[in-house]
Amino acid sequence: MPRQVTSAFRNFANAVREFTVAQRTVAIIGIAVLALGIIALGMWATKPSYTPLFSGLSGEDANTLVEQLRGEGVPYELSNGGATIMVPEENVYDQRLKAAAAGLPSSTTGGYSLLDSMGVTASEFQQDVTYKRALEGELAKTISALEGVKTASVRLAIPEETVFVSEKNDPTASVFVETQSGVTLTSDQVQAIVHLTSASIDGMDPTDVAVVDSDGSVLSAVGEGATGGADQQVSDYEAGIRASVQSMLDKMVGAGNATVVVAADMSRESAERVEETFTSPEDPLALSESATVDSTGAGGQTAAGVLGPDNIAVPGTAEAADGETSSSLTRNNAVNKVTESTSIPAGVLTRKTISVALNQGAAKGLNMAGVTDLVATAAGIDEERGDVVTVEVVPFNGAGAAEATEALAAAAAEAEADRFADLIRTAVIALAIALPIIVALAIFAARSKRRKQDIEEAADLADLRSILNDTQPTAALTTPAYTAIPTVPTSPLLIEPNAIDRTRAEIDALAAQDPHRAAEFLRGLMDGQRA
Repeated sequence: MPRQVTSAFRNFANAVREFTVAQRTVAIIGIAVLALGIIALGMWATKPSYTPLFSGLSGEDANTLVEQLRGEGVPYELSNGGATIMVPEENVYDQRLKAAAAGLPSSTTGGYSLLDSMGVTASEFQQDVTYKRALEGELAKTISALEGVKTASVRLAIPEETVFVSEKNDPTASVFVETQSGVTLTSDQVQAIVHLTSASIDGMDPTDVAVVDSDGSVLSAVGEGATGGADQQVSDYEAGIRASVQSMLDKMVGAGNATVVVAADMSRESAERVEETFTSPEDPLALSESATVDSTGAGGQTAAGVLGPDNIAVPGTAEAADGETSSSLTRNNAVNKVTESTSIPAGVLTRKTISVALNQGAAKGLNMAGVTDLVATAAGIDEERGDVVTVEVVPFNGAGAAEATEALAAAAAEAEADRFADLIRTAVIALAIALPIIVALAIFAARSKRRKQDIEEAADLADLRSILNDTQPTAALTTPAYTAIPTVPTSPLLIEPNAIDRTRAEIDALAAQDPHRAAEFLRGLMDGQRA
């Protein structure tokens, strides 16, 4: 080992031996924290990136896949209660191919793969059930691919075909959805599930699909659609109108000086209405026209009547005279006919009322008629439908507002105090980790500097001893004033051996008493020797 390295280790060991108990404790804690940090950083840097191999596995399939991974020595991790297996990213595709070759996972939702295993001897009932299971499996896999959906299950109720139209029923579907932790499906996602399911089955309407989540909440009800029910639809509509009107009034009279209440009535039943309208055209055209001419001779009798359009005898107006001719003309003119068929779904708005209360102190100088018109326009009021808008100016109770303001201020102050406390706590933890390391480094630097000075002084003393051990010096020695050392003659005289021994002893004594002053003295001697 090089001399410099050995000397550095020796100096470090000597510096550690001179530590006090407190300094050693602090140094040990700092070194331990630093070592743990380095180990954790190394483990994090060397840890491979894991990717899901399969998710939503049953216990049997998960056990089989784990045994396969153990046999091949592939590291793995389990999550979601053992339903998801994660492996290093570089092993994902290889292990998926091997699992597929082994027929894993076996407990799948099926899908159209069920039709592959159906034999030629299957009965018609088995074929129908297998086809329905295949549809359910494909829909479940498609819905599970939506963002935020963990698993999905679909059940179809497809009625048997019949030749009687009056006995024909519409197919229905039930969809169970389990979302990921902390995820809630939006209305657009529920609409997507409903329309995806209804469009996959012939003759199924979106209102025939029911969607339920794992919490038991009905996201779409049969007969109502994916609107969350009639009550939810009314609440959403009222909230939207109230927000629009409230935003406009807050800019007019200031926040907290206006309150808006909206009440909407919506139909809960769907209906079908058919209307027929007949009108007369301006220039009518004849659809059919018939004429009858009857001629009689002298003394002849006229016919009692002619047959009408429905074979009903129409009596003649008068008997034809001798040699006269009678005629009749029948013409059927065309008329305009309009047939309208209107489907009225559930959730149609039938009536809406809006009540607005303004603070008396903030509504001074406002035109109430103008405010009422603005509210009616913003809310889409239809007077023919029976909508009503009421705007009143009343004094507001400020006690509640003051209490609310104080509560908000207190909550904000508490939140700020919590954030400050968290900041202080984090700073204390960081300082507790960094301070021992900084103190240990500072002590080590100070010890190293002092040790370096001691080494330099010892080297100077060694040089002095080597000078004194030489033969008679060729140059005069000049010494600084010091009471314990005799004055060396400035003239170039030879120093006797006894004087050299005596000078050496005095220098040794000076080095033992005051090493720093001895080092200065040595430097002076060395400079004089070089000169």
